[in-house]
Amino acid sequence: MFGEDALEKLVVETIVANGWEYIEAESLPRQHSDVMVESFVRDALIRLNPEIAEDPSRADIVIYKLRTLILSVQPHDIVAQNERFKKLIFEENSFPFGKDGRMIPIRFFGTGTKENLNLNRYTVTNQWVFPKEEGGRRLDVVLLINGFPVAIGEMKTPTRNAITWLDAAGDISSYEKSIPEMFVTNVFNFATEGKCYRYGTIKMPINIWGPWHTTHNKSEGTLADIQRSIADMFKPETVMDIFQFFTLFATDKRYRKYKIICRYQQFEGANLIVERVKAGYPKKGLIWHFQGSGKSLLMVFAAQKLRMTPELKNPTVVIVDDRIDLETQITATFNASDIPNLQSASSKEELVTFFKGDMRKILITTVFKFGEVDSELNARDNIIVMVDEAHRTQEGNLGEKMRQALPNAFFFGLTGTPINRTDKNTFFTFGAVEDRSGYMSRYTFSDSIRDKATLPLHFETVPVDLHVNQELIDAEFDEMTQGLTKDEKSELSKRIKIEAIMKSPERIHKVCKHIANHYKTKIEPNGFKGQVVCYDRECCLLYKKELDTLLGEEATTIVMDTNNDKEGKYKDFRRDRDVEAKLLDYFREKNSDLKLVIVTSKLLTGFDAPVLQAMYLDKPMKDHTLLQAICRTNRFYGDLKTHGLIVDYIGIFDNVARALDFDEKTVQRVITNITEVKTKLPGLMSKCLSYFNGVDRTVEGWEGLMVAQDALPTNNERDAFGADYQVLNRAWEALAPDLFLLPYKFDYLWLTKVYESVKPVDNRGGLIWAALGTKTMELVHQNITVVAIRDDMDILKLKPDLIDDFFKHNKDAKRQTKKLEIDLIARIRKYSTDPRFVTLGERLEALRERHEQGLITSIEFLKMLLELAKDAVEAEKETVPEKEIDKGKAALTELFNSVKNNATPIIVERIVADIDSIVKIVRFDGWQNTHAGKQEVTKALRSIVWIKYKIKDKEVFDKAYHYIEMYY
Repeated sequence: MFGEDALEKLVVETIVANGWEYIEAESLPRQHSDVMVESFVRDALIRLNPEIAEDPSRADIVIYKLRTLILSVQPHDIVAQNERFKKLIFEENSFPFGKDGRMIPIRFFGTGTKENLNLNRYTVTNQWVFPKEEGGRRLDVVLLINGFPVAIGEMKTPTRNAITWLDAAGDISSYEKSIPEMFVTNVFNFATEGKCYRYGTIKMPINIWGPWHTTHNKSEGTLADIQRSIADMFKPETVMDIFQFFTLFATDKRYRKYKIICRYQQFEGANLIVERVKAGYPKKGLIWHFQGSGKSLLMVFAAQKLRMTPELKNPTVVIVDDRIDLETQITATFNASDIPNLQSASSKEELVTFFKGDMRKILITTVFKFGEVDSELNARDNIIVMVDEAHRTQEGNLGEKMRQALPNAFFFGLTGTPINRTDKNTFFTFGAVEDRSGYMSRYTFSDSIRDKATLPLHFETVPVDLHVNQELIDAEFDEMTQGLTKDEKSELSKRIKIEAIMKSPERIHKVCKHIANHYKTKIEPNGFKGQVVCYDRECCLLYKKELDTLLGEEATTIVMDTNNDKEGKYKDFRRDRDVEAKLLDYFREKNSDLKLVIVTSKLLTGFDAPVLQAMYLDKPMKDHTLLQAICRTNRFYGDLKTHGLIVDYIGIFDNVARALDFDEKTVQRVITNITEVKTKLPGLMSKCLSYFNGVDRTVEGWEGLMVAQDALPTNNERDAFGADYQVLNRAWEALAPDLFLLPYKFDYLWLTKVYESVKPVDNRGGLIWAALGTKTMELVHQNITVVAIRDDMDILKLKPDLIDDFFKHNKDAKRQTKKLEIDLIARIRKYSTDPRFVTLGERLEALRERHEQGLITSIEFLKMLLELAKDAVEAEKETVPEKEIDKGKAALTELFNSVKNNATPIIVERIVADIDSIVKIVRFDGWQNTHAGKQEVTKALRSIVWIKYKIKDKEVFDKAYHYIEMYY
């Protein structure tokens, strides 16, 4: 059996083979409370800095500053302290060690050349204890450079299917809270269970940790794959490269700091650009990385490294966008990433001034500004141009204009969609003959899905009467234009042919009714949002008017270009950039009232809103434009979003090959018909039910659960069932509600109850034993039968010395034990957030595993189970179940006191008591995650606040709802 210790040993040996020195943790010259190995830090400072070598006491001044930085960290500011450490190392690294106390920069690490990198001391150790031997945390693997812990790794046993890298990553996440000091000098962390390798950085949600693959081998699932990933990522030069150039600190819209680390394809693509520039040839290259996989960040990383590479002699980096204005995803990514020396040129004059002034910065501009330039702007050869959506530069002669303006520059084209061979101009401008495939780097749709960088896409067809019937349009048009010449017909056709049906009031009414119903029943219950794509600007107005009657005015808005609007038809939706940006941020908020954004051309490229799941497509498109548009829905957003969905009102996807006509035929697999999920569902259902052959599914309560659980006697069988159920659950969530599911409802509910009953009580195995989807939770809630947890069972009164006799003389002993176990699980789940019950859950899982492995007898199992059950009963007596609700009442009291005045002389205690009592009646466990639960609570709150007490202040209502959601 290949256990956790053997896996840890394999990981360490693989790292050592890369040139890292192994030292046992207990042999390192440090106290358990030390984060740094200070003697290693001191030696490095002396080795790398002549000024410190001549007076080694100066190293102590530096170490004192480092120690203060580390020890002052708190769990909530770990990212800020990590950023301060990096700045201290690479930017704010001046100390008064020069002649006459002059400030001079010092080096903490050797960087850049191989010779410099060899000056560092690379150490790997295992079973590192911090901050004390007894009761401290024990970290599986720690990597240090010059005495600084730069990476922490956790391993899990690869012998149980449910236990994965996610559990190991979860351990690291908990360490960030309990021992934040260990993460101040951290570059990244990693986790594996022997099948998959994943890495991430501090405070990064563990479900978005990524794999590390090599260029030519992207397989995973074996120990050999783990070794390959670790061997490639843990080359000393790679870790230092990631540390210096491929981690960033950004600020979100709420001014919160977060840390970004590259994915492997960004690391590869950016370094290919840098190496090509350093070599001086070829002076161009084309990168295809699929839509949504992080192309903007690749450019940020490349720009950062190019600017900081000394041999490039302070280069200029130009980021060229394909949009008319600069309010794009790329600009937002650069601005959020706190990159220094960033400038924009939004006019020809600014562009000319920048290059004529020979500025050495990062410039962001649009491709169209080069179209206005007729002469050379700068002939320097250390100008690097990176062009987003490179195929767009071939509109007119824009590519030629860029070459003319910057004749000796490097030109790199990036695209999220593949380039067809017929597009010779794009390959001429950016493609290097040295790149045989045409691309210097490619990251395809299948790569993106495999790595979970993006989600798969489904399309859904609509009733045929909503489709645009092109043959009928042609026939009606011919009849209408009898007597006109061929040329007159052709001109008229361009203007009115398609509009005749797209703007038909009857069709608009039908389409909008379908959109509203689809959104309310299929998308909104999971908390996601939608985008309606209309034929033109006038259609946007018509759809908005119709949808307002179906969903309410606040549920939708239009985002469009309002230029060339002499009649003022679109003035209600004319916004400046700041107002539009705030509106789109509001749309991105999961709980905001804005549910659908209506567009015609804006937001179809460069718009990033992970909460967006559904696109209601009612505009003819194809190829690049279509692919870019539908990929707005493919961003990850929590565990419940499993796919992006395109509802096709045009019939575009009746022929996917024609709609997405690329040389790269794999692109046609980007989107699949959701009916394919339907065809798979019966098989998925049968597979799950096959675990319970002979089990009577009509038996309810304890009896039914016990028989079902007996059919899954071991962890291996439970994990296999759990994995199969998860696939079924995702399919159900994708299809519901649908009449097709009705015949499967009874069995699905039964399987769901079994799944929940055998889920590990200690929350392990998150990849298999995940939370149920919202639609499934609602289904369970609608059909729930509450069985009370009992503590009056005779078995609970058994004394330990009577248990042997109980087993000998009681034929029902096994059944009674199972009943006790089920009851204990229910009790632990009831208080799942209470630390005492979390510990009880961990004890129970450990006990069950020992029993299953034959390490204890059934009698010993019952004895220990009884101890646990009695501890649970005692813990329950000590809980204060209304504690959180008391906080809620306090928050509501403060809120309504703040609005109390002579005009609204409300009795605060009474309104709070009324809200408290009615919410307790309508709420249920997990109501916050279901559409029905939110509706019930909102309705109850409205009946008190708006109707009974006549308080019509929406802000007060929203705050009250927020407190209820938080505390009830």
